[in-house]
Amino acid sequence: MSDKHDDWALFEREMHDVKPIKHEHRVPLGASQPSQDTLAQRREAAAASAVSSEKNFLSGDYVPPLDPHDVLAFKQDGVQNGVYRNLRLGKYAVDARLDLHRMTVEEARRAVFQFVRDCMEQDIRCGLITHGKGVGRERPALLKSCVAHWLPQFHEVLAFHSATPKHGSSGATYVLLRKSERKRQENWEQQHKRKN
Repeated sequence: MSDKHDDWALFEREMHDVKPIKHEHRVPLGASQPSQDTLAQRREAAAASAVSSEKNFLSGDYVPPLDPHDVLAFKQDGVQNGVYRNLRLGKYAVDARLDLHRMTVEEARRAVFQFVRDCMEQDIRCGLITHGKGVGRERPALLKSCVAHWLPQFHEVLAFHSATPKHGSSGATYVLLRKSERKRQENWEQQHKRKN
C-alpha cells in the first residue's frame, strides 16, 4: 500500500505546476436554428428523394433482341450452384405469377417493376413471369427480351431462368428473389434461439 501512496505523492509533486492548455474552438459549438424556409426546403428534398427511390428505374433504352426459343439464364455472384439448379429445374414453389401477354412494353415495364416490389413486401422468394415467345410477330420475343434486360437491374433479383415445360418453357421465367430484411431478421432470431 505504501508503494501506491509513494507513487501518488511523486506524481502530484511532478504535476503541481501543470496547467491545462487553452485553445479557442475553431467551430462555434452553439447550435443555430435553421430558418423556416430552410426547414421547408429540407422537408421537400427528403420527400422528393423518398418518392424517387420508388420510381421505376428500369431502363427503357436499347434492349438486345433475343430469339423466341432462347433460354434465359442469370445468376448473381454468391448464389449457390445447388440453389440455382433447383430454380432451373422448377423445384421451388411459385408463390407469385405475372402474365405479360397483350401488354405494351411500357405496361410490361411498370408491371415487372411492381411485381418485384410486391414480392419483396410479401416475402415471396420465387415468382414466375409469363412473357410468351412472340413467335410470328413483327418483333419476335419483344417482351421476353425486355424481361431478360430488366431483371438483372434489380438488386433484389438473385437469379432467373427460363421455366420448365409445365410452367411455359421458354415463354416464362422463374425469378428468385432475396430475403427481405424482415425475413432475414426472423431467420437470425430463430437461429439464435436454437443455439441457446
